Amino acid sequence: MASAVLNATVAGLSSTDTYFTVLEEVSKYNVQLSYPEKLWAAWYLWMQNDTLATGLMSFFMHEIVYFGRSLPWMIIDALPMFNKYKLQKEKRPSWREQFECAGLVLLSHCTVELPQIWLFHPIATYFGLDYGVPFPPLWKMALHICIFFIMEDAWHYWNHRALHYGPLYKAIHKIHHTYSAPFGLTAEYASPIEVMLLGIGTVGSPILWVSITKDLHLATMYVWIVLRLFQAIDAHSGYDFPFSLRHFLPFWCGAEHHDLHHERFIGNYASSFRWWDYCLDTEAGEEAAKARRDKKLAAIKAKKAQ
Repeated sequence: MASAVLNATVAGLSSTDTYFTVLEEVSKYNVQLSYPEKLWAAWYLWMQNDTLATGLMSFFMHEIVYFGRSLPWMIIDALPMFNKYKLQKEKRPSWREQFECAGLVLLSHCTVELPQIWLFHPIATYFGLDYGVPFPPLWKMALHICIFFIMEDAWHYWNHRALHYGPLYKAIHKIHHTYSAPFGLTAEYASPIEVMLLGIGTVGSPILWVSITKDLHLATMYVWIVLRLFQAIDAHSGYDFPFSLRHFLPFWCGAEHHDLHHERFIGNYASSFRWWDYCLDTEAGEEAAKARRDKKLAAIKAKKAQ
C-alpha cells in the first residue's frame, strides 16, 4: 500500500517508533508528497495493519463529522433569532429529545455501522480500491463524487419509497418518522434494517463503481462520505436559509424538500436531487397537489369535450 511508493529507507523504522517519528521519516525521504499525503502514509506505516488503520480512521471520521455537523444545528435551534428560517416554526426539539436521539444514534453507530465500516476495507480492496499515496487529482475525485451522488440518490429514492409500503413502514421505517419536524441529529435515527439498507447506497455505490472501473481511491471515498453526511444532516435540519444550496441549484432537494416528507409522511422520497420525485409524480406539498388536481381536471374536461 502506501509503503510501496515510499522511499525504501522508511522500511528500517522500528515497531516501537511513535507516529510522529514515522511522520518525520516519511517527510524526510518523500519531499514530493503533500503534507496530507505524508500524514496519511505515516498512519498506515505506523499502524502496520491496513484493515485496522482504515477501520479506525473511518469510524472516528464518521463520528466526528456526524456529531460535529449536527452541533451547529443544535445551537441554531436554541437561538430564537433563527426562527424565521425554520420550516415548521411551531415545532422545536427540546434538549432532552436531542440528547436522547444522539444517544440512540451513537448506539446504532457502534452496533450496526461499525461492523460494516470494518468490512469495507477488505471488500473494497478486493475489487481494486487504492489507498496509497499520492492522492488522485482533484478533478477525478470531483467526478467520482458526482457519480456517487447520482447513484446513491437513485438507490435511496426507490428503497425509501418501498419503505413507505404499509407493512414495511410499520416494521422498519416508522422509527425514522418519530419526529414529524426533523432536526440534524435525526438524519441517521432509524432502525438497524433501514440503516443497513439505505447505507448500501452510500457505501455500495463506490464499491460497485470500483468493481467495474478498478479506479477509486480511499481519499475520494472519505470526501464522498463527508459530503453525504453534510447533505443528510442539512436535509434534516428543519431550516431553509436564503443561502441554502437549493436556491442556487433548483434540482437540489435540501431541507425544504425533506421537511415536507416528514410533515406529510408521504412523497419527496429522494435524498439529493428532485428529478425522481418530479418525473414519477411523487412530490409532496400544496404546489404539487394543486398541479395534480389541475392535471386531472384538464383530463376530465378534455374527455368531456370529445
